[in-house]
Amino acid sequence: MKFGAHVSIAGGIQKAPGNAAAFGCEVFQMFTRSPQGGPAPTLTPEIVEAFLEGCREHKLSEWVIHTPYYINFASGNEATRQNSIRIVREELERGSMINAAYVMFHPGSAKDVGESEGVRLVVETMKRVMDEYNGKTKLLIEISAGAGMVIGDTFDEVAAILDGVGHPDVGVCFDTAHAFASGYDLRTEKAINETLRVFDKSIGLKKLKMFHCNDSKVDLGARRDRHEHLGKGKIGAKAFRLLVKHPKLQKMNLYCETEYDFVKEDIALLKRART
Repeated sequence: MKFGAHVSIAGGIQKAPGNAAAFGCEVFQMFTRSPQGGPAPTLTPEIVEAFLEGCREHKLSEWVIHTPYYINFASGNEATRQNSIRIVREELERGSMINAAYVMFHPGSAKDVGESEGVRLVVETMKRVMDEYNGKTKLLIEISAGAGMVIGDTFDEVAAILDGVGHPDVGVCFDTAHAFASGYDLRTEKAINETLRVFDKSIGLKKLKMFHCNDSKVDLGARRDRHEHLGKGKIGAKAFRLLVKHPKLQKMNLYCETEYDFVKEDIALLKRART
């Protein structure tokens, strides 16, 4: 198990490895384009080599990509879904160019079509993303916080999507803050064991590939996406120490998505729990 954070790519993705090392990361997450919109910067051979050299120099063992925030596979608007397909497929291809392990995404909101139709659209859209894709980078659904009509906030819903897509290279990213806000408790050893039992029954632990490791500013089941530094929120430091030690999670890497002001302390907390 190794630890990292989401890091800036200001100045180009080749800056990301150095930014990760400055936080004490062993692994890291990044965008490869602006999360708000616009075309993706070209990944020239020189940029790719500089990025990979930075990863080697700082002894970073894994890196992953988060898709932009505007992705919505559950939209009733065909143009929105088509654009989402294009961008996620581009991110998978870009990930393969830089040897990224995963691209993770939020399925989106079904506010204009309803939950059941939203799930159907997510399945259909993911199939189109994966059609004839032969790259190395794997696609992950991220557990959602459940605000409004957001898709993917329950394990059963994620399982239904995975079953519908039926692709072996699609897995799950477990976000602790999102799962907690969706009603899955993590505050005690008993609660973690029960949450993992339910996850395994619904989805299967073999589909679990990585964790977003965030405390929560909101209470259990509050259905709002509000990250907090580890040990400063409603989940609490004990939970993260238990997750680090959990025997079923030792092959997982944990990535913080907390503000940069104290992210070094978040990573240090995880490293202390590992010793």
